Amino acid sequence: LRQINIPDSVTSIGNWAFERCTSLRQIYIPDGVTSIGNGAFLGCKSLEQITIPSSVSAIEGNPFVGCTCTITCHSPHFKVVDNVLYNSDLTKLISCLSTQSHFTIPDGVTSIGNWVFADCTSLEQINIPDSVTDIGDSAFRDCSSLRQITIPDGVTSIGDSAFEGCTSLRQINIPSGVTSIEFGAFSYCTSLEQIYTPDSVTRIGGGAFAGCISLRQIYIPSSVTSIGVGAFIICESLQTILIPRGSRGKFERLLPDDKDKLVEAGD
Repeated sequence: LRQINIPDSVTSIGNWAFERCTSLRQIYIPDGVTSIGNGAFLGCKSLEQITIPSSVSAIEGNPFVGCTCTITCHSPHFKVVDNVLYNSDLTKLISCLSTQSHFTIPDGVTSIGNWVFADCTSLEQINIPDSVTDIGDSAFRDCSSLRQITIPDGVTSIGDSAFEGCTSLRQINIPSGVTSIEFGAFSYCTSLEQIYTPDSVTRIGGGAFAGCISLRQIYIPSSVTSIGVGAFIICESLQTILIPRGSRGKFERLLPDDKDKLVEAGD
């Protein structure tokens, strides 16, 4: 399948509609299409160019995960700058089709949307401005070359699987405004050795650090009241889970499978 002409009668392109059509080079989206779903063109690595018509008013997640084609946008609801798709006022980043190894998110962006940088395998370093408050689900998923990232203090939300599969990431500091480490947020970050968990965190989601085979030690603050199933499963090198003095009973209930790794700070 090398070329697709979507008929004029179509008004919506659904989630994952053309997922992994790896030989697809050309596609025509007609005027009349009003919405494009998440992952609609995921893995279409041969796609050369795509044009978003003026009729499109809604884009869910990132339709172009893993694509490096040239993108043109005629819709007044979105803007393209240097082959990166934003909402119209440039406050939300929707899709990055860049192959740069270093990328700086512009000042003024407040939200990194779902799946924005997913599968950007050439990305090694990203600079996030202080204006960002939200990192979406799977935002950096499978960015296998990402080595360095600083999350600014203003970030209050890090989505499900946000950094899953970032296999080159060695260290990350979670800012003090974050209250929840969501499901699978750092799962399979196989090089991750250190992570700082601030006192603001009250919940660690299921599988949050699953498969972090290089993680040796983590500190969990007393503010944490909920830890999901398998939060540290397949963490083969994890030897010490540091907890505040006097909190062993609480964390033995929260981590029944990791009791032997609990060490009270100062012991």
